[in-house]
Amino acid sequence: MLPKELIKKIRRIEVRTKKLVNDVFSGEYHSIFKGRGMDFLEVREYQPGDDIRIIDWNVTARYGYPFVKKFKEERELTVVFLVDASSSGQFGTTDRLKGEIQAELCSLLAYSATKNNDKVGMIIFTDKIEKYIPPKKGRYHVLRLIREVLYFQPQNKKTDINCALEYLGRVIKRRAIVFLLSDFLCSTFEKSLRIASRKHDFIAIKIEDPRELELSDVGLLELEDSENGEKIMIDTKDPEVRKSFSDYVSRENTNLKRMFRAIDLDNVTILTDSSYVDPLISFFRMRAKRFR
Repeated sequence: MLPKELIKKIRRIEVRTKKLVNDVFSGEYHSIFKGRGMDFLEVREYQPGDDIRIIDWNVTARYGYPFVKKFKEERELTVVFLVDASSSGQFGTTDRLKGEIQAELCSLLAYSATKNNDKVGMIIFTDKIEKYIPPKKGRYHVLRLIREVLYFQPQNKKTDINCALEYLGRVIKRRAIVFLLSDFLCSTFEKSLRIASRKHDFIAIKIEDPRELELSDVGLLELEDSENGEKIMIDTKDPEVRKSFSDYVSRENTNLKRMFRAIDLDNVTILTDSSYVDPLISFFRMRAKRFR
């Protein structure tokens, strides 16, 4: 039995994200994620302005005047969310944790997919595969995905993106749209990501909290690594300490971006202290221009 507060939270996410889908995202999603091909539908008489390349010459010869072929998009796609459930997702210094942002993003994208008659599945991972939910359609399936992201209690705390990518290759045989949602506090997964992105349409969504980017001057501060439990005491009054921290984070983010560019992988960064709507819309529109 789910706690009442969790049920309310799932309902709030559903209402908020469904409104965004109806108002903004459904058309954006449809325009950038195309079906697998075009299915022949029927023929009709040629009309001025029709592309001569779609004339059906056999039917035209039979009737003595031109007919063209009509097609419909083979729309049904498979969407898979790779969701990082490591302990660092339970961090947040604003009104929402990184894991809660993940749930909202999954809800938004899953409802966009469902509205376009696509199937949606999920792989939840830490440094092992924690849960696999095969792709299906429908509102109740989307609600289950939201519930799992919010409520699922992983057994492990660390992150291994390699294991998620390798498992994806085993369970999803046909080409899919894959959203990898993580803070990417992990290393040495470039080779696996490169292989997976050749088979699937891959989008990386990096979720960050502003306090992960720079340290505030708050004096002595004990920091604990949420994934391995290591603790360290630092003096945030020291400007060199703060600069060293921000330089390290900047290098890590630069290296991650460089890796995404080398693989030619679409990616977007979402911050917990600001709306994810504008970054997603900008990403969708940038991608739509590229694929026209």
